[in-house]
Amino acid sequence: MAQENNNMQSQAMNFGTYMGIFWILKFGLFPLGMTTPFLSFVFLMLTIAVPVLGFHYARVYRDRYCGGGIGFGQAFVFTWMMYLFASLLTALAHYIYFAYIDNGFILNHCEAQIVSIEQSGLPDIEEMVKLLKESLANLKSLNAIDITMQLLSQNAFMAILIAIPTALFVTKKAPQQTNN
Repeated sequence: MAQENNNMQSQAMNFGTYMGIFWILKFGLFPLGMTTPFLSFVFLMLTIAVPVLGFHYARVYRDRYCGGGIGFGQAFVFTWMMYLFASLLTALAHYIYFAYIDNGFILNHCEAQIVSIEQSGLPDIEEMVKLLKESLANLKSLNAIDITMQLLSQNAFMAILIAIPTALFVTKKAPQQTNN
């Protein structure tokens, strides 16, 4: 049993590393997508692909390391740990980006969008603009660690939500062994 848990953790770390690299590359498109709509679309498509990739990795784990069968509990724990390891790796990239690279780019772009909305002249938009400005002021008060921890906690929560359906789809009884 201990060997099985160690193998699960080891494989969750391996697949979580692959998933984390995918997330980091995908995150690189986020600020670029603010100025290039096509890259924003690619970011969105890659975000939608995350559960598909998670399902693929869980299926590979089931077939390669579990003899072709896996229960819901084991599948859930594996996928949840895989997403958690990916979240930790991605948090490192988030910190590096927000501490050393961003220099307020994302917030300045959001502020420009709010000004654009405000100047659009749409009726009954004042309340929404006020809320957006308050939210932006709150975001501006955060440092790189705060932003990173917020994103990490969101990813950890989403890991649970995505792990449940992934585990349901991956669950499969082990094939019967025939003795000749």
